[in-house]
Amino acid sequence: LCLFGENLPAILEVRGEVFMPKEGFEKLNKFQIEQDRKPFANPRNAAAGSLRQLDPTVTASRPLDMFCYAMGKVEGLDLPMTQSGRLTVLKELGLKVCPEIDVVKGIDACLAYKEGIGSRRNILPYEIDGVVYKVNSIEQQNILGFVSRAPRWAIAHKFPAQEEMTVLESIDVQVGRTGALTPVARLKPVFVGGVTVNNASLHNAAEIERLDVRVGDTVIVHRAGDVIPKVTGVVLERRPQNSVTYDFPESCPVCGSDVVTDEGGVIARCSGGLFCDAQRKQSIKHFVSRNAMDIDGLGDKVVELLVDSDLVHDVGDIYQLLYEDLLQLDRMAEKSASNLISAIETSKSTTLPRFLYALGIPQVGETTARI
Repeated sequence: LCLFGENLPAILEVRGEVFMPKEGFEKLNKFQIEQDRKPFANPRNAAAGSLRQLDPTVTASRPLDMFCYAMGKVEGLDLPMTQSGRLTVLKELGLKVCPEIDVVKGIDACLAYKEGIGSRRNILPYEIDGVVYKVNSIEQQNILGFVSRAPRWAIAHKFPAQEEMTVLESIDVQVGRTGALTPVARLKPVFVGGVTVNNASLHNAAEIERLDVRVGDTVIVHRAGDVIPKVTGVVLERRPQNSVTYDFPESCPVCGSDVVTDEGGVIARCSGGLFCDAQRKQSIKHFVSRNAMDIDGLGDKVVELLVDSDLVHDVGDIYQLLYEDLLQLDRMAEKSASNLISAIETSKSTTLPRFLYALGIPQVGETTARI
């Protein structure tokens, strides 16, 4: 845990990615099975779960590794004005840097690099889902800047998603915070890209119509970016003879209000507003979330209990809650109730951008609220 060399910085913040090598993942799962514990689905989940452990000795016992890819705050060190040069500095200081990094020129060379690494994907000692291209010049990076959270000078190029076939058993419609109705495919469980997939978004009525997807169909499911499950097509030769087209609901499945579409005719919304339990719950969950009012202890289940118990009708009611009210809720202990009342009181000392974002005004995200 010491840096190498003589030209050492006074302060060095290093950024990188923690991962679990394939060999370590196999050994960890073998140990899990020997201990009669559930094995991990894939190295990504195993690494994330290991980092979330409250006990650091558990994290330390897991076969984790790391590649450094950037610097944050640096003091007392002359840095090269290229991305590759700075990675070389990190390597010289004794920090781990991915050995596959290369500097190429032009789009064709970038694509050739991706094809090359893709052909060796299965023999790498760790799993990858694509490559990242970065502008090498730090000066050009500074000119390009960022949008919200993402840099304009870097882009991920993912490998094609893994695909499997399964049966679509039903279509449920979920109602979001803004009233948007999102159809969700309930699938016969299928193993795709290291994860068992049960559900996949169908996005909207137009997507269902475009795919002509029907309950009972055999569908093709892939994980976009190896993360998000998506239905990409229907295997028509396996379609049941008695299948019928899916009719998108004309009334809200939660409150019964009329469903209206936006001007573009793409997004269908419940017209019930906060009369709709689903919208009310989602708006309250958004209001108390970490990037909004950040009320610790007011998680999804507690919000649903509060609404279902008729204690909270809108976000203003949160600030009228009493300790005695909370004790009425199932599984709400005295300590938890006391902590929640304290967290609600603390949330009153917030910033105007956070409060504006918490209100959930359409088109007002974190960046717009700050502006």
